[in-house]
Amino acid sequence: MPVKMVAIYGASTVLWILFAVSQAFKIEISPEYKTLAQIGDSMLLTCSTTDCESPSFSWRTQIDSPLNGKVKTEGAKSVLTMDPVSFENEHSYLCTATCNSGKLERGIQVDIYSFPKDPEIQFSGPLEVGKPVMVKCLAPDVYPIDRLEIELFKGDRLMKTQDFVQEVAKKSLETKSLEVTFTPVIEDIGKSLVCRAKLHIDQTDSMPKERETVEELQIYTSPKNTEISVHPSTRLHEGAAVTMTCSSEGLPAPEIFWSKKSDNGVLQLLSGNATLTLIAMRIEDSGIYVCEGVNLVGKDKTEVELIVQEKPFTVDISPGSQVAAQVGDSVVLTCAAVGCDSPSFSWRTQTDSPLNGEVRDEGATSTLTLSPVSVEDEHSYLCTVTCQRRKVEKTIQVEVYSFPEDPEIEISGPLVHGRPVTVNCTVPNVYPFDHLEIELLKGETTLLNKFLREEIGTKSLETKSLEMTFIPTAEDTGKALVCLAKLHSSQLESEPKQRQSTQTLYVNVAPKEPTIWVSPSPVPEEGSPVNLTCSSDGFPAPKILWSRQLKNGELQPLSQNTTLSFMATKMEDSGIYVCEGINEAGISKKSVELIIQGSSKDIQLTVFPSKSVKEGDTVIISCTCGSVPEIWIILKKKAKTGDLVLKSVNGSYTIRKAQLQDAGVYECESKTEVGSQLRSLTLDVKGKENNKDYFSPELLALYFASSLVIPAIGMIIYFARKANMKGSYSLVEAQKSKV
Repeated sequence: MPVKMVAIYGASTVLWILFAVSQAFKIEISPEYKTLAQIGDSMLLTCSTTDCESPSFSWRTQIDSPLNGKVKTEGAKSVLTMDPVSFENEHSYLCTATCNSGKLERGIQVDIYSFPKDPEIQFSGPLEVGKPVMVKCLAPDVYPIDRLEIELFKGDRLMKTQDFVQEVAKKSLETKSLEVTFTPVIEDIGKSLVCRAKLHIDQTDSMPKERETVEELQIYTSPKNTEISVHPSTRLHEGAAVTMTCSSEGLPAPEIFWSKKSDNGVLQLLSGNATLTLIAMRIEDSGIYVCEGVNLVGKDKTEVELIVQEKPFTVDISPGSQVAAQVGDSVVLTCAAVGCDSPSFSWRTQTDSPLNGEVRDEGATSTLTLSPVSVEDEHSYLCTVTCQRRKVEKTIQVEVYSFPEDPEIEISGPLVHGRPVTVNCTVPNVYPFDHLEIELLKGETTLLNKFLREEIGTKSLETKSLEMTFIPTAEDTGKALVCLAKLHSSQLESEPKQRQSTQTLYVNVAPKEPTIWVSPSPVPEEGSPVNLTCSSDGFPAPKILWSRQLKNGELQPLSQNTTLSFMATKMEDSGIYVCEGINEAGISKKSVELIIQGSSKDIQLTVFPSKSVKEGDTVIISCTCGSVPEIWIILKKKAKTGDLVLKSVNGSYTIRKAQLQDAGVYECESKTEVGSQLRSLTLDVKGKENNKDYFSPELLALYFASSLVIPAIGMIIYFARKANMKGSYSLVEAQKSKV
């Protein structure tokens, strides 16, 4: 390429780059277009460029006024700082940025205002109910004044609103106010006044700048209804004390001031407290006392007259006009003179009986001590006091009583349900016993009440009692037996002196007839277990005693457990067992018989020649129990009309010629001393064929043989067993097996 062409090409490239740079160069200003600044604050206007490496900046106002600010440029940014903002800063500011041959400019409007403080509320005077007062609401140092609006509220009610649109705007700070006159009422107490100032700076801004001040109304009322209360009275004796209390209504609460009016009417200030107490009053303390209630808006006063009289001479006797003293205690009677510097004393009884006490005088007091008190000290005592030429006498009645111990309860014996018992309630060492009342209660029920007022009283200590008989029941258990003694005083006390003793009743109930359970059966087989269980009700819970009744009727104790157990019964365990329920109220008993059965294989019921025979045959029915001693055997034939006992010999019964009516069920019952067993079989008798008598010589021979052999065998076995058990046998004893 030629050099010239290269030069042309290079120049065009540079121009294109410069053109591109100028086209990409931009300027921005912050805040944009328009801003608002308060006088005295600080404000920054920032001008910046983009896409320019080394811009230059300049600032000016649109009317070429001084900037009244400092410019600081750094790189692509220039800042105009106005600190503090003043009226001279209210302009349109222009920022010009130059980049190479390009130049851009941006403008911003700066509006200023002043609204630095909350409004102030001022009153023309204190707010007194019923008196008009002017309230002023001020908005200080405001600009521009023509944009200001002020509102005044009392509670939620708008009292007045005012704007200053018609005012001529000036380049200065101004203070504007709103004034309202109103008359406070009681209902205004607790309400608030609200002064609200609004500055509408920009008409396009729907929310104006706003400040408000709230002040609670302090409502005052002048003092009124000032009153004085005096205790104990406005008429006093020398040396006495008086308390006077003053109250006054008002807002704020009035201060109280006490004064005394002198003879010439001048008030002498005494106190600034609501209560004025004067002690040791003198005659010269008589006069008119003034109470005045004072607050910010007024005052109110009232007065009272006190009259102090000469101190009287009086006598006091203690512990009172009457006193009750218990025998053995000490009692001190005191006689005191009031209003006399040097009194003299004398004591005597109204009946001129001996004092039986010690008299001691000390200053304005005299005492008579009775120690120990006895029934002879029951008198009216007179104390005579002499002061110069005056004499005063006081009487005190001393009543003597004796009631030193709680009553005693005695019961004649243990309490048993249904058995009468006597209760004695004794009150020892009582005086005067004719004032004594004794009451016996069971639970809340009165059993007996006795008042001894009809008995002749004596000057001595006596023991009195109340006695009664009642029948306790089981329901009485847990109830309280109460002996209540009351000693009534004829004059001294409305309520009598009381003493009582309490005893909780526990009524014994004899055991009821026991209940016995035998498990599994009272007739068990030999070798099996048996439990005999016994229970009985009573109070206290009965103890259980198991015994065995011997042949002579005596009882052999076995166990004190409720259950008597046999792990494996034996024949000799058969017998009568007695259960006794025993407690303090009695004994009850019940018996049960335990019968131990031998093994069932020992008893045999047989028929010869067989269970099915023909009419006319001889039949032998035998019942044997070879291993059981002392047995009774009963053979029966069952029938609808009742069992028929057969006359057997040694347990055998022979039917010589069997008839059809001999057919049926035969039963063998074997009995011993300890029980019985049953066996049964059914005999079938068939009719003869062709009405011919049939007789077999062999059968006849067998019959005679069996009729002799079988009984003989049974007897031999029986006597052999008897001999084995007893070492011998007896024909007399053997006869027991016959029926």
